[in-house]
Amino acid sequence: MQTFTQLTQAQQVVSKRDEEILEKIRNNVRQLIQNVAQKYDAKDVKLLDIAPQDHNDVAQFFTQSDVETLDLCQNTNPTYVADLCQNNSKTIPSNRFDFIVCTEVLEHTLKPFEATAEIYRMLKPGGFAFISTPFNLRIHGPLPDCWRFTEHGLRSLLSPFKDVQITPLEEENRFLMPLHYTTIAQK
Repeated sequence: MQTFTQLTQAQQVVSKRDEEILEKIRNNVRQLIQNVAQKYDAKDVKLLDIAPQDHNDVAQFFTQSDVETLDLCQNTNPTYVADLCQNNSKTIPSNRFDFIVCTEVLEHTLKPFEATAEIYRMLKPGGFAFISTPFNLRIHGPLPDCWRFTEHGLRSLLSPFKDVQITPLEEENRFLMPLHYTTIAQK
């Protein structure tokens, strides 16, 4: 059996079922962003969107807030070119952001505990991180695709936060096998 990285582009066929799951996940992420933007978008808000290259949802919905971006890849033209798994305090001050949006990123990090520690460092006290992660989804790009987190794993990753609310996107007839999680964590 070949691995994802060994397959040619033509061999990387996505099934109809996987397309349906991906659509449900995208809608779930969009709903999270819409809900938090309706509640928190304001002129005095400083927000960081992590790895926004595959979506424009945050800037689209947070129209009043000061939205900055962080990405590992400089060709997406982010505010900060940085590795989320490292301490970037020389370029991004601690306690800078009211909100941080990190959707569909943690599964691609090599060091998720370091990534969530960096999110925590960049958040202002009382600030919120809005995070989403797939659970029941095929391996996907950008590579690497390293992890799937359960609710228990997310609680461990986010243990420094004082309040963590995790919402599973359940699938009918799949007991304890959610497709996706959205998480709101307060520093």
